[in-house]
Amino acid sequence: MSYSNVSVAETKGGAQARPSLRSIWAQGRAAVGGWCGIPSALSAEAMARAGFDWVCIDMQHGCMDYSTALEMIRAIDATPCQSIVRVPWNEPGIIGRVLDAGADGVIIPMIRTAADARAAVDACLYPPDGRRSFGPMRVGLRDGESYFREANSRVLVIPMIETEDALANVEAIATTPGVGALFLGPYDMSVALGLPPRDNDGEAAFDHAVATIVGAAKKAGIGAAVLSSASLFAQRAAQGFNMISTTVDLAALSHAARSDLAAARK
Repeated sequence: MSYSNVSVAETKGGAQARPSLRSIWAQGRAAVGGWCGIPSALSAEAMARAGFDWVCIDMQHGCMDYSTALEMIRAIDATPCQSIVRVPWNEPGIIGRVLDAGADGVIIPMIRTAADARAAVDACLYPPDGRRSFGPMRVGLRDGESYFREANSRVLVIPMIETEDALANVEAIATTPGVGALFLGPYDMSVALGLPPRDNDGEAAFDHAVATIVGAAKKAGIGAAVLSSASLFAQRAAQGFNMISTTVDLAALSHAARSDLAAARK
């Protein structure tokens, strides 16, 4: 199977190549992200064009299927933004498909052990670093033959740490070769700790989990990521997270609509 040798810049209509999240971290900056649950390429493009460093297409709790996720990745590709997909589960079939579609990174939920993390890496990376099957159908069209040479160094493998088992094994997960960042799922982690499903800052168990996850990521020299909000951004950055989401599309749409409606009805 061969692919045209087309550069990323050319496929983006002359736009500059997208800065990787690793390059942002190397500059000492936090990569700011948006979150897509609405199944729409147009809304994904709107989020990406807002200026985020990355946008997550949430196939776990969002409403999109694979075909829509593919179009959302293509829409994000029209911008300098990185496309990150949260897959429904640690399953190599869907992981390989979103990468073949062009995702720059994959968030994998409910990772509990280093063996789980190793399985995620295997699904994301080509041999000898992993076991990903070669067949970059759409991303080969975008990047040409360079994709195979560069994929293993470019793709971000991001296990979610959101259970007590994962917290207990977090250092082993963080040091699994190929893992690029740890992602705190604050709501599931809270539920696992016997707390309400929300950000529970100030609760000793939650604060300990945050510090433990960030510490493991920093010790391993990888990213520390979290689903968050604009109001908590400064706090999360101060805690050491360097991949922080601030906006969920559905919540942003609902908030703007209600705000405009309230202003109109005054």
